[in-house]
Amino acid sequence: MSGSPSKKRLDPEESKLIQRVKDGETACFEALIEKYQARIFATARKYARRESEIEDIVQEVFIKAFQKLHTFRAEAPFEHWLMRLAVRTCYDFLRSHQKNRESHFSEITDEDSSFLDRYVSDPSPNADDAAAAKTLVHKVLVQLSPPARMVITMQEIEGKSVKEIAALTGWSISLVKVRAFRARKEMRKLLEKIDQSQYL
Repeated sequence: MSGSPSKKRLDPEESKLIQRVKDGETACFEALIEKYQARIFATARKYARRESEIEDIVQEVFIKAFQKLHTFRAEAPFEHWLMRLAVRTCYDFLRSHQKNRESHFSEITDEDSSFLDRYVSDPSPNADDAAAAKTLVHKVLVQLSPPARMVITMQEIEGKSVKEIAALTGWSISLVKVRAFRARKEMRKLLEKIDQSQYL
């Protein structure tokens, strides 16, 4: 595995580019967009379904990045600063759309339910189940509360540590642990509800 984010070095060329943007050469910001656009899109797709929503999130991330660039102190790589901004923007999106979440238990079969139960108990990766996991886990994730969805996605799907999640979200380490515990509890309750719906 790669070293922790704090150990990564600053990119001298990128630092010069950022300074030029700060000095008024706003066109230089396009280079930063081109460099990180794919990664921001990938992050947004974990939390939004519609392409229009994904594009809105990405656009908002870069607008915020441009507006807040003066606050970047180069104490850590720009990538980490930008990803924190992206994660928090995605969280804001989840919170704003919380009331629009819908439960679609009929979309989940008995076989799906069994698979999801195994996933919660043992989320270790399996190449054979990768495609199924992606589809089925998404069906459950969209029904979780914003904090639960965020922490489950980052911890179980992306494999991030509690410390990394805290750094990206701005939550304290203790809060991440509490939310991770609550997220698993919420997910189990959802699975129980899905099981019960099979007999209705």
